[in-house]
Amino acid sequence: MNSTPRRQLKPKVPDDTHWPVAIGSAARLSGVSAKMVRHYESLGLLPRVARTDSGYRQYAEADVHTLQFIKRARELGFSMVEIAELVGLWNDRKRASASVKRIAQKHVDDLTQRIEAMQAMQRTLMALLDHCHGDERPDCPILEDLAGNCCRAQ
Repeated sequence: MNSTPRRQLKPKVPDDTHWPVAIGSAARLSGVSAKMVRHYESLGLLPRVARTDSGYRQYAEADVHTLQFIKRARELGFSMVEIAELVGLWNDRKRASASVKRIAQKHVDDLTQRIEAMQAMQRTLMALLDHCHGDERPDCPILEDLAGNCCRAQ
């Protein structure tokens, strides 16, 4: 197992990339839209980036790597607040991994609750479908349930 802190790893970018890069290149290299790059910067997830004399943002390789980190965290469903905390921990070489694990465990617990809630919705809808004839009759247990007048799955 590699003991090098992840922060030191290089982003997967072409070797011939000349740093720093403009926002469009940073977006392309990280897989994040330019709009989201600006949004993440406004939220403080990225440090203030350098600007050219004419005001164009200039992103360093570390900034692109941070954008890749944020993108992956979003893919895993972490909230922006959680991502901010994770980015802070990722940049803190003195962090305790217990802090990272606590955030990830809370996220897993939240996902578990959401999955259970969705499964309950699925069971309810399946029960309603079982009660619905789906024919020419006007009576409809699905509509009755939505109106608060029908069966509830347990």
